[in-house]
Amino acid sequence: VTLEDVLAIARVEKPTGVIVQYGGQTPLKLARALEAAGVPIIGTSPDAIDRAEDRERFQQAVDRLQLLQPENATVTTMEQAIEKSKEIGFPLVVRPSYVLGGRAMEIVYDEQDLRRYFNEAVSVSNESPVLLDRFLDDATEVDIDAICDGERVVIGGIMEHIEQAGVHSGDSACSLPAYTLSQEIQDKMREQVEKLAFELGVRGLMNTQFAVKDNEVYLIEVNPRAARTVPFVSKATGAPLAKIAARVMAGQTLEQQGFTKEIIPPYYSVKEVVLPFNKFPGVDPLLGPEMRSTGEVMGVGATFAEAYAKAELGCGSVYPEGGRALLSVREGDKERVVDLASKLVKLGYQLDATHGTAVILGEAGINPRLVNKVHEGRPHILDRIKNNEYTYIVNTASGRQAIEDSKVLRRGALAEKVN
Repeated sequence: VTLEDVLAIARVEKPTGVIVQYGGQTPLKLARALEAAGVPIIGTSPDAIDRAEDRERFQQAVDRLQLLQPENATVTTMEQAIEKSKEIGFPLVVRPSYVLGGRAMEIVYDEQDLRRYFNEAVSVSNESPVLLDRFLDDATEVDIDAICDGERVVIGGIMEHIEQAGVHSGDSACSLPAYTLSQEIQDKMREQVEKLAFELGVRGLMNTQFAVKDNEVYLIEVNPRAARTVPFVSKATGAPLAKIAARVMAGQTLEQQGFTKEIIPPYYSVKEVVLPFNKFPGVDPLLGPEMRSTGEVMGVGATFAEAYAKAELGCGSVYPEGGRALLSVREGDKERVVDLASKLVKLGYQLDATHGTAVILGEAGINPRLVNKVHEGRPHILDRIKNNEYTYIVNTASGRQAIEDSKVLRRGALAEKVN
């Protein structure tokens, strides 16, 4: 959709007002130009949208509210990026401003990786700055949808992501209500959402993303629009958020509509994504900050586990009851893999592990069969995958080289249809 398309429609239809909150990122980029062309924008004003989308203006608002954010910077050249990276430290999340679906968004792990990003992935200038954020490893990400009418803010839903922060929100499963977050943490986020909505001048829907690490709440970003989570929240709570927000933009208050309090259902709803990797067996299925899913499903249950299991079945995941599992995890996951391995053994799995993982499991009294990585000689991991020895594979990696080295494992698992 281009500016010319919208202006042509506006000339014919002569609308009382145009809503830009329901089309994702694209209409937000058009809002100022539409206003300049005389098209009336209803809901959050183009200036308020710019305050949320422009990194420097948004930073000023965050500083005024004294909210905690990961260390960050805005740069317009590679030299600036290298200088700022030394202050912030690696790993970094790098992305252009005003992006759709996390496109050209990456986690970079060192200076060489940062240089590669600027040379290959993005065109940078004063008009197209690049944002650098310290990557919060091992953090829990949270999405919150809310509606503001200028007088009141009502939370639509708090969604706790199942995947760690760093995976695009559109690729991450999530639970409503939250399944591990304390009430104190949730209340802190509710308070911050309210402050942000009033500070930014939101009229209608707003999506806020947080990361929780070591009991601290970090603000990641605010989108003054409907997020892709709105249909899920509406189904989970029974509140038609899009309809309520549209009426707010048309002038009705939340009180007039009888929507004055967050609805927390007495059951769990889990959103799970549908990924297209089975159609593209040559790709690396590792998830990251760039969105790759093509759909989503929803599971509902009395417990989080029941809802999650239903969501997994809904998206086509079938998990075998037993067999042989391969474990190969990054350094930061070595402690948690012991608990996972114990549960797999109880479920009847036999275990294989690569060297580093096998050492940790051995120290915990679990003795997996040791397998070679591809460069360690045959028979190696890929041979065993092709021989259909595994029904389940757990692989995590961090750092550009480790991710590249383990790509062959993930591709092999995808090609052989191993979970």
